[in-house]
Amino acid sequence: MQRYFLETPFDEDGNAFIPGDDGKHIAKVMRMDTGDCIIAVDEGEAFFSEITQIQSDGVTIRKVEGPLPSNEMGVNVTIACGLPKGDKLELIVQKGTELGMSKMIPFEAERSIVKWDTKKGDKKVERLKKIAKEAAEQCHRTIIPDVLAPMSFKQLLNESRNFDICFFAYEEDAKSEEPNRIADRLKNVYHKQTVLVVFGPEGGLSRREAEEMRSAEFQSVSLGPRILRTETAPLYFLSAMSYEFE
Repeated sequence: MQRYFLETPFDEDGNAFIPGDDGKHIAKVMRMDTGDCIIAVDEGEAFFSEITQIQSDGVTIRKVEGPLPSNEMGVNVTIACGLPKGDKLELIVQKGTELGMSKMIPFEAERSIVKWDTKKGDKKVERLKKIAKEAAEQCHRTIIPDVLAPMSFKQLLNESRNFDICFFAYEEDAKSEEPNRIADRLKNVYHKQTVLVVFGPEGGLSRREAEEMRSAEFQSVSLGPRILRTETAPLYFLSAMSYEFE
């Protein structure tokens, strides 16, 4: 059943209006009619809803049953990625949403080859937000992961103070005689906590960045003996978290 996130919540009578692209998708693409049902997500809760009216500017629905059981991960996970090349950020946002990510923070890492174009930046962020929304609908999430505009490494360190636990994936950790395995690190993570995980761009995090994160009480973590691509590493970590908590 198709799922849509409401821009305006249900009213007191259990009615809501779906305008814009989602309204057109229901009427023109899915060719639904009055009496058909969809799943509408209202502020983190999903409801079976019936289409009661199709208009030129949108679709009116009525809440029928719910809320439905949530399938959100028990831990709130934010992924911070050093700006990668090409469309890798789009892939991370899409697949990260499917794997339970709560938020994405791109940042300007020391080894980032790509430089963020501030003139086109707003459009890029909007595109990433749209990708997150579509992925959340496809995999039946009840929240859409937020995608922030890129920040500097210093800003990321300041942002880290808002999290219960902070990790960073570090290649040198994996090479050590006693690497900090994900399974061991996750033993100290509990449900309802907020977790920030930082990944470097192509070339990884620099030694200076690693030292500054350790000083800011980040914990390094190994992603195994093989070197993972910058777009693979976050998905590897999220999969491990899903195994641990779901």
